[in-house]
Amino acid sequence: MKTIKLKKIVIKILKKYGFNNYNAKLIAEILIYAEFVNASSHGVSRLSMYCNRIKKKLIDPKGKIKIKNISNNISLIDSNNNIGFIGAYAGIKQSIAKAKKYGVSLVAVKNSGHYGLSSYYIDKAVKSNLISFCFTNAPPAIAPYGAKKSLFGTNPIAFGAPIKNKPAFIFDSSMSKINRGKIRIAAKLGKKIPYGVALDKFGKITTDPKKALKGVQLPISDFKGSGLAWMVDILSGVLTGSAHGGSVKDPFEDLTGPQNIGHLFITFKANLFVKDFSKRILNNIKKVKKLPKIKGVREIMYPGQSKYQRYKKNKKKDINLPKKIYDELQNLLK
Repeated sequence: MKTIKLKKIVIKILKKYGFNNYNAKLIAEILIYAEFVNASSHGVSRLSMYCNRIKKKLIDPKGKIKIKNISNNISLIDSNNNIGFIGAYAGIKQSIAKAKKYGVSLVAVKNSGHYGLSSYYIDKAVKSNLISFCFTNAPPAIAPYGAKKSLFGTNPIAFGAPIKNKPAFIFDSSMSKINRGKIRIAAKLGKKIPYGVALDKFGKITTDPKKALKGVQLPISDFKGSGLAWMVDILSGVLTGSAHGGSVKDPFEDLTGPQNIGHLFITFKANLFVKDFSKRILNNIKKVKKLPKIKGVREIMYPGQSKYQRYKKNKKKDINLPKKIYDELQNLLK
């Protein structure tokens, strides 16, 4: 499907479900960005879930963003149960503005929801020649190390730094071996998931996505990944006044109330400590790329490099939507 056609369909659906034109365009842009970078698990496949939560009054498309300035460069944003994209976008905009003016900023967001790919927001900061961190928590998926029941979300961490005349360094990763969205897409399309990324409810490794969704996802690097997921839960949940400790509601399955997800943005000027940051990061990357490569590796890529290449390539092509997702969009238009 042509990108422009898909975008028009998504905007039309979002406006039908109560979003104003500006917010509908913003949400559509973020969803289609996910399609461009081959992260369809965070793209338009989630639209039916968002719309269902709006129908159940669990997302308020007219929720007013409220910004409380705690100090010159520290803010707390109340998303008032609007969709996660709106609160997160307000958060990174505020963080960028404060960092530009004061050198460094800290912005927390509460009463929010799932916001798509963290890299979308980080990209906004690096384009302003800023370094940025982003944290957000999620519904239970990962069992704390030593436990046999999930509690932490996949809890992604994102970091970005600008590189002059090159794609930005952007690292964006969940703390699980596979993101939950990919498991949901596999379940929807009747496909298997990789071996060794999830356990069923009996604690056995499974490649069945439906069994994985009822079981436990495995963290990256065992206790280290569990510790990082816990850290994100503290930073984006405990610190911001949002849901935490397993109380974030699953957007697909738990219709008992809003998600109340939290986000945290830390942003600062790249030349805060050294004037030649641009030269230093280029030198750093050159050192890594000059290392001897293992068999089959043509180039050592830095985080964000391949994602940028996918984005640039896919932006020129039609978006290939599975029939099941296309049919869902058509049903939402009715």
